[in-house]
Amino acid sequence: MAELSGLKAVVTGGGSGIGLATARLLAARGATVTVLDLKLPDELADEFTGLTADVADDGSVRQAVEESARRMGGIDILVNNAGIGATGTVADNPDDQWHHVFDVNVVGIVRMTRAALPYLRASAHAVVVNTCSIAATTGLPQRALYSATKGAVLALTLAMAADHVHEGIRVNCVNPGTADTPWVGRLVDAADDPAAERAALEARQPLGRLVSPDEVAAGIAYLASPLAGSVTGAALAIDGGVATLRLRPRS
Repeated sequence: MAELSGLKAVVTGGGSGIGLATARLLAARGATVTVLDLKLPDELADEFTGLTADVADDGSVRQAVEESARRMGGIDILVNNAGIGATGTVADNPDDQWHHVFDVNVVGIVRMTRAALPYLRASAHAVVVNTCSIAATTGLPQRALYSATKGAVLALTLAMAADHVHEGIRVNCVNPGTADTPWVGRLVDAADDPAAERAALEARQPLGRLVSPDEVAAGIAYLASPLAGSVTGAALAIDGGVATLRLRPRS
């Protein structure tokens, strides 16, 4: 499929996990892709233009966006995927951690989109896709801070979609369930019983397994493509049914 031929995409957090899977799929479907991340694996240099950028630093963001647009000749698609996690209840995370996680997960989207807006406004096919989470719509234990940021991402997505629809810019988000990413892998490995922790995470999702990064990437690629030309202000759940299905326990 080449429905993205001729389009230029920027993917933040593209060095691993969902971001890397998304960058590869967008490229496979014809897009020119620039990957932004704090650290980029050397082997990605053969696949994409890679630039180091910190979404928590406005100067770094503006420099990376301008360089991306210069190299590609514009920006049509912005995938705001960069983010960090946090565990604990409201009693467990200090103020500085709350500020930092919000700065990356929420204000990072603001910085990236703000810097990219002049290029998106000049595009005939302008799209922003934010990586949100089922944590925005489903109460998960030990995820108070992370869930609060993702709730903000969902609200921000809807507000951005309303603000920019008449400029021809579509804005949507994906809401993955627990995905088999490096961050989740580190959480599992840090558990007292990693095998039991992974089994519990898999059992929580009605399909009985974790979501793959490639599956989330497929949702992002759809929302970014002309095939989704009438889709804006949408939150696409890619979660194995955990947000909407209530199944009886298996006997």
